[in-house]
Amino acid sequence: MISSKIIANGILRALGIALGIYILLMFLYKIQAVIIYLFIAIIVAMIASPIVKFLKRKLKFPHIAAVITTLFFFICLMAGFIMLFVPLIISQSENLSLLDTAKLEQDFINLINQVNGYLSQHDIDTEKLINESELTSKLNFNFIPEFINSLLGVLSGFGIGFASVLFITFFFLKDRKIMDKGFRKILPDAHEEKILSSLRKIDYLLSRYFIGLILQMTILFILYLIVLLIFGVQNAFIIAFITAFLNIIPYVGPLIATILVIVLTMLGLMGPETQGEMLTTTLYVVIGYSIAQVIDNNVSAPLIFSNSVNSHPLEIFLVILASGFVFGILGMIIAVPLYTIIKVVAKEFFPGNKVVKMLTKDL
Repeated sequence: MISSKIIANGILRALGIALGIYILLMFLYKIQAVIIYLFIAIIVAMIASPIVKFLKRKLKFPHIAAVITTLFFFICLMAGFIMLFVPLIISQSENLSLLDTAKLEQDFINLINQVNGYLSQHDIDTEKLINESELTSKLNFNFIPEFINSLLGVLSGFGIGFASVLFITFFFLKDRKIMDKGFRKILPDAHEEKILSSLRKIDYLLSRYFIGLILQMTILFILYLIVLLIFGVQNAFIIAFITAFLNIIPYVGPLIATILVIVLTMLGLMGPETQGEMLTTTLYVVIGYSIAQVIDNNVSAPLIFSNSVNSHPLEIFLVILASGFVFGILGMIIAVPLYTIIKVVAKEFFPGNKVVKMLTKDL
């Protein structure tokens, strides 16, 4: 017979476990920025690792020199990416200045007068409605300093994040062997080989995946650049680079890229001499981008990703779709790496399971 003391102890134990889980989740929530930095640093280290090995083996660089050179290369890439936006913003600002603002203002005034005239014909006093709604009193221009403060906050946060990721990545690359030895010591002896084997496979597959992602974006960049150069779009190199980079978001990224290229192409053709060609050129560019995306979706992407993570294209599509519904855009970005990790771990620890066998037969 179960005594009241045993029941009370069970309830207290359950409450203690629930409280511990709650505290752990709250702690993880509070340090979510650090977790994100660690995750990004691991990805950068995976991408950088083949470069470090190449510098050491082929060019005979010392280990520290290879790590520093690789990180310097990544810093230059980031600086170049940021600098790409400067001429684009300047040129688009110049194009906007070519707009006939006086005509635009007159059209807007005419539109307001037409609306007022229409409402007056139906005995609707617009002036009275505006006064009753107290619309002017609700106007608040405090958003301007708030926006500036938030922008400065984002920039400072980006700077701190970039420096943190760089610092963590440096030690991931520099002290990889020391970390491996330390990690081995804390592993349970019964599962040590399985865990280490899983980590080796995960490192190998994810390195191939991220290199494949860079290759895919490079192919798209070349295709986009050809399209933009054919139709004489301003800042073709910058626009092609940005829209190709958006492909990091599966399925949604190309859609955002298409909308962005429409806007930037139209802004680039706002001059008095090219305004007549705006719609036709934009249409041709959209068609060109669509053809490039069809080539990417049906040729390059399936070949690259199915070979890099050893998964069927349909399998990858379903995983990305499900992850996107549950976790949004971030889920779509991390879907394939996370699914690959789960597959590798499942194969090592549950090799006899029929579902695991079916999903991991190519690993």
